[in-house]
Amino acid sequence: MSSVKTHPAVQQILDKVNYYIAQLDKEVLCPVPPVRTDNTSPQGYAVLGVVFLLFLSLFINAFALPVSNLVGWALPAYYSVKALDTPGHEDDIQWLTYWVVFGSFTFVESFALRAVLYYLPFYFVFKTLFIVWLQLPGARTLYNSVLRPLVANASKAPTSSGTVPRSATNIAADLRAQVNSATEE
Repeated sequence: MSSVKTHPAVQQILDKVNYYIAQLDKEVLCPVPPVRTDNTSPQGYAVLGVVFLLFLSLFINAFALPVSNLVGWALPAYYSVKALDTPGHEDDIQWLTYWVVFGSFTFVESFALRAVLYYLPFYFVFKTLFIVWLQLPGARTLYNSVLRPLVANASKAPTSSGTVPRSATNIAADLRAQVNSATEE
């Protein structure tokens, strides 16, 4: 067994794992207070354990919806509040885009959830993976490729008479002109 631990390939894998655990400790765990002060193991192990338990609970039907909602709401809400306090606008754009895409997805899901659950057995696993992808740069990609063109086309859609709808400013100006002409007579 000791020859396996000293093998160069195993050492390389262990070095990579320790590197990523250290990165996890530096980047993700800064807001988390230490569990125990006398503990010498990295807190990344605790986070990985919690993530693993959450992932396993996705396969238990009773926990799938709450875990999926927790992943979709808790961490993004925390990072959204944190983004409001930063001077830059890049993180504000990222999390605002996430909430627009997530809200649109939740709206569509509310109509089709029963049918999707019937035909797709591991729906909440896929949904949770999709939400995690959205929290990465996926929300901006989906917004730019799907939602933005959809909203742009809807706002330029012709009315039933075949004309493009006027802006609220133009309508208000026309109403003011009609009121002024009616009061002058």
